[in-house]
Amino acid sequence: MLRSLTIKNVGPAPELNLELGERLNIITGDNGLGKSFLLDIAWWALTRRWPAELNPNLTSGYMARPKPGAEASINFAFTGKVQKTESYESTFNHAEQAWTGPAGRPSNPGLVLYAQVDGSFAVWDPARNGWKKQGNIDVQERQPAYVFSPKQVWDGLQGEKGEWLCNGLIRDWASWQRENSSNFGLLKTIIKALSPSNELIGIGYLTRVSISDVRDIPTLKMPNGEEVPVIYASAGVRRIIALAYLLVWVWKEHMLACSLLGINVSNQVIFLVDEIETHLHPSWQRSVLIPLFIVVTTIIEGLYISHSKSAQVQVITTTHSPLVMASVESKFDSSLDAWFDLDLVTNGEKSKIELTRRIWQRHGDVSNWLMSEAFDLKSGRSLDAEQTLEEASNAMVNPQFGKAEAQALHKKLAGVLGDTDPFWINWRYVAEKKGWLE
Repeated sequence: MLRSLTIKNVGPAPELNLELGERLNIITGDNGLGKSFLLDIAWWALTRRWPAELNPNLTSGYMARPKPGAEASINFAFTGKVQKTESYESTFNHAEQAWTGPAGRPSNPGLVLYAQVDGSFAVWDPARNGWKKQGNIDVQERQPAYVFSPKQVWDGLQGEKGEWLCNGLIRDWASWQRENSSNFGLLKTIIKALSPSNELIGIGYLTRVSISDVRDIPTLKMPNGEEVPVIYASAGVRRIIALAYLLVWVWKEHMLACSLLGINVSNQVIFLVDEIETHLHPSWQRSVLIPLFIVVTTIIEGLYISHSKSAQVQVITTTHSPLVMASVESKFDSSLDAWFDLDLVTNGEKSKIELTRRIWQRHGDVSNWLMSEAFDLKSGRSLDAEQTLEEASNAMVNPQFGKAEAQALHKKLAGVLGDTDPFWINWRYVAEKKGWLE
């Protein structure tokens, strides 16, 4: 598990420090404050490689670079396979344009998965991507990690020599379905678990979409009964099924590699997820994060059903969604979980980014989450409604406010508020008392 992460003079702030929870970690904050950057740093700390360094097709996940001349460092600590917490410090060498650190083989962090917001995906598997040693020299004869662009998730990933590292969603899914394999059964289970209860996604028959494309294309049974080829599914559905496919692929390949090497499968997983709610309808946003955590935990526990070890799953996710925050209220445990919030703090003419570990509070209604420290809105209404309500509130306590102005304001309120909005009660009481609505 990743225990802590401290970043100095690199990224959006002079210093950021996270003391992570061992189970679920949620990072909130406005655009541009560094949420995705923190996930990139976490991936690098655990794997020692930047995603875009391994796959030039990516448009994010580049090496973090400090400002010229700044003395930058990344400190992190994690508990690896041997259950011993180890700390590392890496500094940036400006002459070499690289991050340096202590020599020697890094500890094994277990399986590390990274779902990026644009549909890219990265995997570090200790059975397939582990470091090897020749004397006192660290070498990586195996693939350093598997990093997919969004297109490669679907069509397959090739290595530097042209060898196929992954067949991709379309070919693997079709193969699993034709064979009715255990992988296909697991895929169906995960897709069902990640679907909202009122909009379950089923799996249809394989089909062809073009005479010039000889691939058998999987289809989805949509709630209206129609079977839609996966390549034509909506952006939200495509992200969910891609996530489900990659989870199956990771477990399948990990188990095969462990079997060939004669080692136990990993019972430790660190899952980095950038904006889990991307492209998803609100009904999905409030029903995806906890099921995802349960799915990963259940898979690992299933692999260890004949062992004494228990699953250790840590999720670190970013979100812009109040529905995601509301969805974890009944499951959040402050002894295991953590919520971090990035804010732009202004003091006079100076502004700086601060990262705070917030005290978890249940807010119940999603609108209350919008007005919480996570999102900092004044209300859950539209901006027009918010401004009009502020104008009306000032009018009600202004003895100089005239009848004609009040009637014009009443029309504005009618245009931005719903018929059952509770503000109407107070407004009408004051307006009638002052004779504005006669």
